[in-house]
Amino acid sequence: MERTIYIYCDGACSGNPGPGGWAAVLIYPDGTLRELGGGERSTTNNRMEMAAAIAALSAVEGCPEPVKLYTDSGLLVNGIKAWIHGWKRKGWTTAAGQPVVNRDLWERLDALAQARKGRLAWGHVKGHAGHEINERCDEIAVAFSKGQRPKLHDGPAVGCGYSLAEPGPEHLHQPKPKTASSHRPGPKGPAVYLSYVNGALERHATWDACKARVHGVAGAKFKKVSSPEEERAALELWGVPGR
Repeated sequence: MERTIYIYCDGACSGNPGPGGWAAVLIYPDGTLRELGGGERSTTNNRMEMAAAIAALSAVEGCPEPVKLYTDSGLLVNGIKAWIHGWKRKGWTTAAGQPVVNRDLWERLDALAQARKGRLAWGHVKGHAGHEINERCDEIAVAFSKGQRPKLHDGPAVGCGYSLAEPGPEHLHQPKPKTASSHRPGPKGPAVYLSYVNGALERHATWDACKARVHGVAGAKFKKVSSPEEERAALELWGVPGR
């Protein structure tokens, strides 16, 4: 199996426009991990999301391995995978005939994507859904948006302090299948956070409590659920017996 470089990106902005920050986590096949981050005094959230992806892809330009890049920005995923083709055909104008916003960054991002010649896949994660690397990217981006200089890890992945598990179905935006059914799910109750560590299941009222239990634990599973049906589905997926 071909080895892959995994990238996670995020952006943050206070005011939009206002001071912003971006962050990326790069995980290399040799077991090393590199955190990147930066900021600008006056920018937008979308520019920071794009800046994170550009910085990360620029950092691996000389690497031959395929790349899987995860972001929680729907605009970034839809823009680079679909909309950009129409923009270029129309001379960098939208379907409404308006100039494409942030064209300078889209052109740079497109060049980086094209340079990988199909060896780049995009994943769309849910923001603040409990995936540790996405949460870490948000932490770094927010810090830079506030003018802080967080300590960035650059070394063996085992020392990064958080789980390296890829996003599961509970963390990813999934296209909803179109059916003719008129069935409507019942109302959802208060959110509960599930954690499953070393064969033991616990339920938490807050994400902070759940995160404290799973943070940095290899193989830990966690999910936010809002109904008994969602909880049963999660436990079935994890193979939790007798629940």
